[in-house]
Amino acid sequence: MGKKEKYDIIVVGGGPAGAFFALEMIKTHPEKSILLIERGKRVEQRKCPEAETGKCLKCKPFCQIMNGFSGAGAFSDGKLSLYNKEDDDFYVGGNLHKYAGVDETKRLIDYTDGIYLEFGATKELEGVDHPGEISLIRKTAETAGLDLINIPIRHLGTDKAHILYQKIENYLEKHGVEFLFNAEVQDLTIEDNIVHGVIYKVKNEIYYVSADTVVLAVGRVGANWLLELCNKHNIKTSPGVIDVGVRYELKDSVMAQINELLYEGKFIAKPLPYNDKVRTFCQNPSGFVTTEVYDGGVTLVNGHALKDTKSTNTNLALLVSLNLRDMPNPMEYSRNIARNMNALAGGNVIVQRLGDIRMGKRTWPEELEKNSVVPTLKSASAGDLSLAMPYRELCDILGFIEMMDKVAPGFANPDNLMYGPELKFYSNKVELSTSLETSVSGLYSIGDGCGLTRGLMMASASGVYLARKMF
Repeated sequence: MGKKEKYDIIVVGGGPAGAFFALEMIKTHPEKSILLIERGKRVEQRKCPEAETGKCLKCKPFCQIMNGFSGAGAFSDGKLSLYNKEDDDFYVGGNLHKYAGVDETKRLIDYTDGIYLEFGATKELEGVDHPGEISLIRKTAETAGLDLINIPIRHLGTDKAHILYQKIENYLEKHGVEFLFNAEVQDLTIEDNIVHGVIYKVKNEIYYVSADTVVLAVGRVGANWLLELCNKHNIKTSPGVIDVGVRYELKDSVMAQINELLYEGKFIAKPLPYNDKVRTFCQNPSGFVTTEVYDGGVTLVNGHALKDTKSTNTNLALLVSLNLRDMPNPMEYSRNIARNMNALAGGNVIVQRLGDIRMGKRTWPEELEKNSVVPTLKSASAGDLSLAMPYRELCDILGFIEMMDKVAPGFANPDNLMYGPELKFYSNKVELSTSLETSVSGLYSIGDGCGLTRGLMMASASGVYLARKMF
């Protein structure tokens, strides 16, 4: 269904990594023909019905939040994490700097950030003012056994991100990039360890299109698909870290100072007795808890914040990082946690009061109605997370909450809410060369799905990096 039978480059996935790869290719190699295949819709056609229906409808064939041009980025909080000039390493965002080097990665971020600004990103940066007050928060955190990572953040907002990515989508089309939407890549054609094209499906019809270069730019929603593809074609991978946790919701007033000074506080600790790494992630001041559906119907919880519409709650992820090196597929471990929790909630996500978890009892719907922290995700099922969350990870999270209460009094309030499951699917890393080529000649991989990056900015920068390295 592409206009041609062969292209110079096929990009699989229209998230930030694929989009910014195409943007940079237009500048550096405008003569190259590019076909971008995306199994979801155009960004302007994407709409999650949960806001109107009050419940997740598990959209078919794919979740509107997770699929479509700009990927999950268009429906996330839209935070672009930058860096501190004095830092000699990267503490968030994944592993791009291990391929490009720290200094080059900083230049890539500056360049990528400039593109976001050109397409309408806010010029305002969070977390750069009031260094003295931020230093006091850091000292308090250290006393409590926590590390605070503070980097500048550019907040797009979910509602504004749609507009920005539509501009990028239009720009790419105007400059010759061809799109195939609602098209699901089924397989790669590989002979003698050389890629020759892709096989894809549109409305139950199977098509083949060839290219000497294929870029796999799938996000976390495509991580399991990518792993299956790697196993089928003997593309080299290695087990990576998995993140298992919950989405935590509490009143804005508890997080007021952190929200005002940092917007997103990135706290890390290793609570006793297990010393597992626990971290905060994707903090959303005055935000909303949401759901997202992965392949196989697995429903997870997430969060976002809008520029123009506000709640009175802050939500953030509390994630436990585990390195299960002895497992051939650590991702399956986390998927089983999700399946069990979904089963307890009738295919939904669970919400539970922190106080009820401590007392060893489930939360009932009538108790939520009287709770001082009002849930922003109305469709979540009141229940008992401990029936499906492994003991070790639950202990890690509860210990972390007590540590955070010393930094933000009220963080351990029994009325605070825990939603589950929140998992990050990037456990199996695709082995890549310094030019981000896989073990198959002509086949490259970028973004979150292959374990290279984490988050909008680094995923976008990985696309720019690959475009510069490829030819």
